[in-house]
Amino acid sequence: MSDVIALLRPHTAISKPITGRGRWGVRYAAHDAPGFTIILKGECWIALEGQAAVRFRKGDFLLLPATPAFTLSSHPGIACDLREPVDAPVRHGDPAGEADFESLGGTFRIEQANAPLLLALLPRVIHIPATEGRTGRLTRMIDLIMEECAGEEPGREMILQRMLEVLLVEALRWRGLAADDARAGLLNGLRDPALARVLRTLHADVRAGWTVAGLAKVAGLSRSAFAARFAEGLGCGPIEYLARWRMALAKDALIQGAKTLDRIADEIGYESASAFSTAFRKRLGCSPGRFARNGGAAIWTDGN
Repeated sequence: MSDVIALLRPHTAISKPITGRGRWGVRYAAHDAPGFTIILKGECWIALEGQAAVRFRKGDFLLLPATPAFTLSSHPGIACDLREPVDAPVRHGDPAGEADFESLGGTFRIEQANAPLLLALLPRVIHIPATEGRTGRLTRMIDLIMEECAGEEPGREMILQRMLEVLLVEALRWRGLAADDARAGLLNGLRDPALARVLRTLHADVRAGWTVAGLAKVAGLSRSAFAARFAEGLGCGPIEYLARWRMALAKDALIQGAKTLDRIADEIGYESASAFSTAFRKRLGCSPGRFARNGGAAIWTDGN
């Protein structure tokens, strides 16, 4: 998990107060960035595209790894006006008088080259009610954020940004996260002790010439049982997972720009820069050099 978080390098892109009074409803189009909401006062109803509206109360936390189209309203069933996201504070409903609803909402920015790792790690929706495990670390973080939002101390915005970044990391490693979500992926694999041992072993020595048989011994299973269990838990075979993880490390190193191709190839288990470049082009559709020059923002297939 720490390896994944290090590659994602999450930080707060936008955080803003959202308030409302009376009856109101708004809807937003889908966007790729992970979105979050913490309810600070009152309650609201949120309906993700294709799903029924859910009530959110004070202290509730919502994290959307990839934000779908959604509606936000004071009451269920209200007609919702289309809005464009803005970076400034937002007021809904009656503009006069004290707000009866307050929340802190925004988006996280993560390293886009490896953004699919976040989607593979998490379920589509993470809703942590205030009534669920109030003694947990994550909910204590939410309490601290709510306390900071309520004050006007110096450095408030900077502290909120850092707290929100810690909150995202806590959500990623929260043990109660989607316990009933059976979707294949890294999170699902980490729940299985045998597969977790294999994942730790792979991440600890990505350079090794791993085989399915060798990894089966780490898991304490027969080769066939291990291969089937890994594919069911992770959604791909163990050697394919290793190849994807190597490419994730390579993309990160190329974006950082501090290592030569020879060094990257050696560190992730390729015999030469040429072998690495061939594998990279096959998977990413462009050369490592082109990927690095464009910061991983786009993929070309023009052969350069």
